[in-house]
Amino acid sequence: MRCLLIYDIPDDRVRQKIADACLDYGLQRIQYSAFAGNLSRTHQRELMTEVRRRLGKHAGNIQLFTFPDDIWNARRTIEQGEES
Repeated sequence: MRCLLIYDIPDDRVRQKIADACLDYGLQRIQYSAFAGNLSRTHQRELMTEVRRRLGKHAGNIQLFTFPDDIWNARRTIEQGEES
């Protein structure tokens, strides 16, 4: 199932640990604090367990959204690099 994980974590070191966990599970960074990808429900639970472990007692807001393929495919995006 298509997933979007977003977070707001003040501590730089903890934030990097969460980003690493997202990458470990095959998610792609789409913004500085947002990752997207395709994860089974089992992997979603595992990722959230790992994220909770890495967050520990630090402040943070982490949200995982799931989308059916038809909703995900209907999204609109604009993506462009910087001008040279």
